Amino acid sequence: MTPRLQERYVTEVLPGLAQKLGRQNRHSLPKLEKIVVSMGVGSAISDKKHMEEAVSAMTEITGQKPLVCKARKSVAAFRLREGQSIGCKVTLRGRRMYEFLDRLISIVLPRVRDFRGLNPKAFDHRGNYSLGLNEQLVFPELNPDKYARPQGMNIAICCSTNSDDESRELLVGFGFPFRTAEEKNR
Repeated sequence: MTPRLQERYVTEVLPGLAQKLGRQNRHSLPKLEKIVVSMGVGSAISDKKHMEEAVSAMTEITGQKPLVCKARKSVAAFRLREGQSIGCKVTLRGRRMYEFLDRLISIVLPRVRDFRGLNPKAFDHRGNYSLGLNEQLVFPELNPDKYARPQGMNIAICCSTNSDDESRELLVGFGFPFRTAEEKNR
């Protein structure tokens, strides 16, 4: 079964982008390539259980097992040794990517406390968008009794275009709740 957001991309977003950008070739239009969800777990230096909790939470959120990231260098000020586990990440593509994005837009972002919209300027000048969440418990899949320690995460949405404006149009077509000028002034 095709994810709801993927069907919307083919039926609504692609024709709208073709009209706005003035292109007929659908392969030249921007599309989502991947979504990378990552967690930095600095407290795993002192307690290994924190890394296990982060990996478990990431597995429940994304539906696939994360890659555990290890430190490349030793830093004495942080009591960090080379090869020590300090984070985890998941790269989502295809069906899982569209399902995760659908849950992010329709369920997770409205549950964020004091949410006033996403920053429309958080692009990296190569068409990719990044956002951060302070609390992992905004995902309804997680049991608050099991994950008592607050843990944040970063979400990077990678698009096939190098233009921030084209990527912004793509994400608006998906229904991203970007902040507008009047909401910023409040």
